[in-house]
Amino acid sequence: MLKSGAVRVLGTMSGTSLDGVDAAVIETDGVTIKAFGDSGYRRYSAEERAVLRAALGRWPDEPGVAEAAAMVEEAHAELMAGFSDVALAGFHGQTLAHDPQGRGTHQAGNGAVLAEALGLPVVWDFRSADVALGGQGAPLAPAYHFALAKWIGVEAPVAFLNLGGVGNLTWVDPRKPGPEAEGALLAFDTGPANAPLDDLMQARRGAGFDEGGVLAATGEVSEAVIERFAEHRYFFKMPPKSLDRNDFSDLEAAVAELSDADAAATLTAAVAVAVMRGAEHFPAPVERLLVTGGGRKNPVMMAMIAEGMSCPVDAVEEVGLDGDMLEAQAFAYLAVRVARGLPTSFPSTTGVGAAVGGGEISYPGETG
Repeated sequence: MLKSGAVRVLGTMSGTSLDGVDAAVIETDGVTIKAFGDSGYRRYSAEERAVLRAALGRWPDEPGVAEAAAMVEEAHAELMAGFSDVALAGFHGQTLAHDPQGRGTHQAGNGAVLAEALGLPVVWDFRSADVALGGQGAPLAPAYHFALAKWIGVEAPVAFLNLGGVGNLTWVDPRKPGPEAEGALLAFDTGPANAPLDDLMQARRGAGFDEGGVLAATGEVSEAVIERFAEHRYFFKMPPKSLDRNDFSDLEAAVAELSDADAAATLTAAVAVAVMRGAEHFPAPVERLLVTGGGRKNPVMMAMIAEGMSCPVDAVEEVGLDGDMLEAQAFAYLAVRVARGLPTSFPSTTGVGAAVGGGEISYPGETG
């Protein structure tokens, strides 16, 4: 059991961009943020990324999954062992497949293995309970985004945009008393973010990503591809809604005949279009769009998004937050909520029928 009041908790996140593992400590009671702690990052090697790519789209017991899970556990344990004086850890795992209306959701990695390795209680499998109750299982960070909006002191609706492998938006009304209040949150995946661009760079240039948007800046956007993309059926679906990393694989095929630079520019523009289509669902205009995730470091992507929005678009660093670690911090925050029986997802964030607290807790020394 957790002691009352705020505790130091460690969270991790390894996103759909497959770049590596983030870990961060926050001090929280699961409602408000008290302080931010230390953080760290462990990059996946090229060999490790290859193991993960080979397992993408696969489910437990399928070929390559056990190898991917073992690698994920080892990488996380290696990074997490460097933190001390924490009461609890939140372990997201590596998403390999996400099909909430079908087979469910699959995050590789077993929290019980980490609990044993670290000697800490570990909260994990955050998404399955939500999916089992009819939710999308994603996005899960909105409760933390609500706490962040309170932390930074905004007094009007604001939106958080995460540009990882897949993009997601959280619309927050900080005037509400809590994330479970009606009208406090709306959240959903916008569409592809860095994943198609990263895959293009890997396939054509042997690079992990388009650093600084340099390649996209030299190309021309294919308006024909973007026009078809903007009419994708996903954009007409009402939120909450979520995506798998490969749900827009047709976009990659659409740029196959373009030059490297034009393909990069077009895939970058697609991210901005997806965000703009997402903003059409906001319940009310936002005062500001705050961007986290790797995409915020791509000035071409940020400029394209800003051009299509009617509010300021800024990296979260502009309000004193750490965009590299925000997702890891979110799973630290959610771990405390799970341990204290507080809900982690809501009808307005995942489409679940009622507020639900997901997650399993594994303790050191448990067997079975």
